[in-house]
Amino acid sequence: MSELRISTDKAELDLPLIHRFLSAEAYWSQGIPEETVARAIAGSLCFGGYVKGAGQVAFARVVSDFATFAYLADVFVLPEHRGRGYSKQLVAEIMAHPQLQGLRRFMLATSDAHGLYAQYGFDAPARPQTLMEVLRPDIYVQARTA
Repeated sequence: MSELRISTDKAELDLPLIHRFLSAEAYWSQGIPEETVARAIAGSLCFGGYVKGAGQVAFARVVSDFATFAYLADVFVLPEHRGRGYSKQLVAEIMAHPQLQGLRRFMLATSDAHGLYAQYGFDAPARPQTLMEVLRPDIYVQARTA
């Protein structure tokens, strides 16, 4: 049995830890304000990963209508806890969650974890020409310098 316990109870989440990782270590959210992280958590189904004696070591959130669509975001395992299968356990738990079954589309964006997500059925878009986005990769950095 794994020592990682996964919970969707937002009251257990360590907001300062999540913010610290997302704002300073994650390539996708450099400089994100803590208030923005708190709002993102409030509007998402969140998964915290906990190890006894170490506290929270993993996090992910899903934005969804729980009927047709979901977007997996902000998935991380703290560097000192990697290599123990925690990311696989976390993604497996997300994909098995009862509220996320029967969705027509489940999406995510990643620059470096394609192999992990492929194990759970994720693939490049079948018709990328049908997808569009508004992307502001430096929005948090720009907001701080304005």
